Amino acid sequence: MYIETFVNTTSRAWTIPILAQLHIGIAGRQAPLLAATGASRTAFAQSMDHLISIGLLERNPGYGHPLRPEFRLTKLGIIAAAIANKIQSVASDEDQDLLRRSWTLPVLTAIHRPSHFNDIKRNLRTITDRALSQSLKKMEVRRWVRRNVDVTSRPPRSLYHAVNTGELISQITAPEISFGERGQPKPTILA
Repeated sequence: MYIETFVNTTSRAWTIPILAQLHIGIAGRQAPLLAATGASRTAFAQSMDHLISIGLLERNPGYGHPLRPEFRLTKLGIIAAAIANKIQSVASDEDQDLLRRSWTLPVLTAIHRPSHFNDIKRNLRTITDRALSQSLKKMEVRRWVRRNVDVTSRPPRSLYHAVNTGELISQITAPEISFGERGQPKPTILA
């Protein structure tokens, strides 16, 4: 999966929990998914529409009377759902709010090895300085990221490392996500 697709996927709060629930076999209908994720109806509907628009989910016409539409994963959706399930498996209930923030997962993917602020920004082309700074601070408070000052460089620069839960998530996402340009070979997807 390309980083642009991953950034787009994680831009809605409930996409990762929805994909993870579909991966473990929760029925692809609204009621079971709502119950499993705990999302509000509005946020859930927006996330489902977003997943359909980016090609990770598709509508199945439904069955029964009245028709109850179902949703199913596309080929790319199956890959994304496997990644989402792995992420959900290492995060605790207290970590869910941070996981639902739009830049948390892409930033953790970008710092799978110690990185400077500008290196992270270069890998995540659409992130603003403010969004990156806020994301790093929130993860630093939660102890997902550690910031060290590199005093050997002039001027001194911060070096960011993923640690604890952040490191586990980074180890899951980094091998699965390609930072290369579209059209260039992407990494092998791990099962």
